[in-house]
Amino acid sequence: MDSVLRLALEDRRQQQLYRQRQVIHSSQQPERMLGHQPVLSFCSNDYLGLAADPRVADAMIEGTQRYGVGSGASHLTAGHTDAHHQLELELAAFTGRERALLFSSGYMANLGVMTALAGRRDAVFHDRLNHASLLDGALLSGARFRRFPHLDTTSLERMLQTSQSQRRLVVTDGVFSMDGDQADLGALAALCQTHQAWLVVDDAHGFGVLGAQGGGSAAVSGLMPEALPVLVGTLGKAFGTAGAFVAGSEALIETLIQFSRSYIYTTGLPPAVAEATRTSLALVQTEDWRRQHLQQLIQHFRQSCTAAGMCLLPSETAIQPLLIGCAGKAVRISEQLLSQGLLVTAIRPPTVPAGSARLRVTLTATHTIEQVDRLVSGLKQVMESHDVAH
Repeated sequence: MDSVLRLALEDRRQQQLYRQRQVIHSSQQPERMLGHQPVLSFCSNDYLGLAADPRVADAMIEGTQRYGVGSGASHLTAGHTDAHHQLELELAAFTGRERALLFSSGYMANLGVMTALAGRRDAVFHDRLNHASLLDGALLSGARFRRFPHLDTTSLERMLQTSQSQRRLVVTDGVFSMDGDQADLGALAALCQTHQAWLVVDDAHGFGVLGAQGGGSAAVSGLMPEALPVLVGTLGKAFGTAGAFVAGSEALIETLIQFSRSYIYTTGLPPAVAEATRTSLALVQTEDWRRQHLQQLIQHFRQSCTAAGMCLLPSETAIQPLLIGCAGKAVRISEQLLSQGLLVTAIRPPTVPAGSARLRVTLTATHTIEQVDRLVSGLKQVMESHDVAH
């Protein structure tokens, strides 16, 4: 077995696609320790800087003292605590939905939604750049699987017009994790209404960051719950903790409880994490300065990159990708930045399409203008040396 596996691993190395983990020795902050090297990190999804907030940490400590470390069982046996229940009520109110349901991760939430709502007689229509968990969930469901070009609602409409499937699900990210651009939820909802389809939105990178009080892509679009019936969010990004949730109607949540295998057969999220998330959820809604500062950083970064002759992909979110193209070149640029103490991840296929390797810069509310300036200076120097600045 090992000889066969080593051949596949070597092939990945030769293609400059081999992935390695970095061992971090500090909390989730812009200034971190990578081994013994101090680095300035620009690759975290902790968009609001809540992962290391003392109030969130204190809530988790108190939750551990009350509930212990683990939940001990699935939600449907003995693992559903008052902490989980209260968080679900608060997430439902936050999203303006009847109910919310906690999952152990965003991946499990998306698998659970897709397999519970779609089957062999149904069809799932996917944006081509959707997250892998949505794609895997659709394939696992056994439904007819169709992908439309990224953000191309005209192509989607043609597909819906010819579909004879019993259930039709239109599935999209709210904010696309590798490009930072956003789905036109209004247009998608209108198509779903016309063709009796159900809109499923994974807003992992929108919740907490976009909209009034961090309501995310749904809040920005202004869609009523009936127009956006299935809303998925993760808690390990802007909320700074872990886990995920699905928000929607009473009927949707009961359906997931009865039919979602990734919910039924999974040990519940540790209740202390739920307690910590209750605190972070309150901070997301009340500390608007985090979103305001983040928006200032995004604008400053884009303006500074433009002035330095660097071309960014179009994004108004905290995800700011610089397209490189060649996977090997993206890795070399990332390594040179690291030698300057700048941690910026090179994203390569299969995470992104072939030929579109990029540096994925992410900004957080805990970065400063001065730190962003340091990043821009380092990027300009390294990218000019590789002749990819313009």
